Amino acid sequence: MVENRPLLTLAAHLVLIGGLVLVVFPVWLAFVASTHGPAAFMAAPVPLLPGPDLVKNYGALIASGVSTSGAPPIGLMLWNSLAMALMISIGKIAISVPSAFAIVYFRFPFRMLAFWAIFITLMLPVEVRIVPTFKVVADLGMLNSYAGLAVPLIASATATFLFRQFFLTVPDELMEAARVDGAGPMKFFRDILLPLSRTNIAALFVILFIYGWNQYIWPLLITTDPGYYTIVMGIKRMVDVADARPQWHLVMATAILAMLPPVVVVVAMQRLFVRGLVETEK
Repeated sequence: MVENRPLLTLAAHLVLIGGLVLVVFPVWLAFVASTHGPAAFMAAPVPLLPGPDLVKNYGALIASGVSTSGAPPIGLMLWNSLAMALMISIGKIAISVPSAFAIVYFRFPFRMLAFWAIFITLMLPVEVRIVPTFKVVADLGMLNSYAGLAVPLIASATATFLFRQFFLTVPDELMEAARVDGAGPMKFFRDILLPLSRTNIAALFVILFIYGWNQYIWPLLITTDPGYYTIVMGIKRMVDVADARPQWHLVMATAILAMLPPVVVVVAMQRLFVRGLVETEK
């Protein structure tokens, strides 16, 4: 029986509201800044309500970008970030699911050694192996390309480990029933394991999409052609101007636009995402 304690309920709600304000207020301030002119946030008091320049600022940003930043138009940078995030998230899942399936359901020499070799790569993020990775990418001629942006980040020990742990929870009776019905390994994988993994795949896709969208160091290292700049690189270039003040209203408008695709992905896949994180029984 759950006791009704009004004071505790009120305190819990106040804590939740306070946390929500702390998270939402910077986003709101960025949106307000994107609707004012360039001088509005250079002097106190800082406005807290939207201004009259919303259409003007966003229209100029989408149409021509910021000429002083040395970055391409915003639409191209958003497309580059979207392509990179999709290639990373889909590629990681496409590699990790069959890898975990092979490790769990096939008996071959050094099977566990292969798994632990994959798992140990968790201690080697791209920042640690960035020099040899860059050398390989350069030797393969993948600088300034979508393949160079995404392929070195596709392999994922985390995703392989998560799918392996899930496959271990699938009852052996399902495999035996599929075998009795004449289903081969790939049919069992396609018709049984993949549908059961739907929520896990959705949850992992959301996490990996945001991971790919927020990448900064790797795209900065391998791209010298402005045509392959990502939106995160563009925001950084808009802030670091040499002979002029940053146009903060346009910087904040770019930041708001950069937040929209991840928010859309999270909202669109919210139900599957939550189920994939909290479901324990399949």
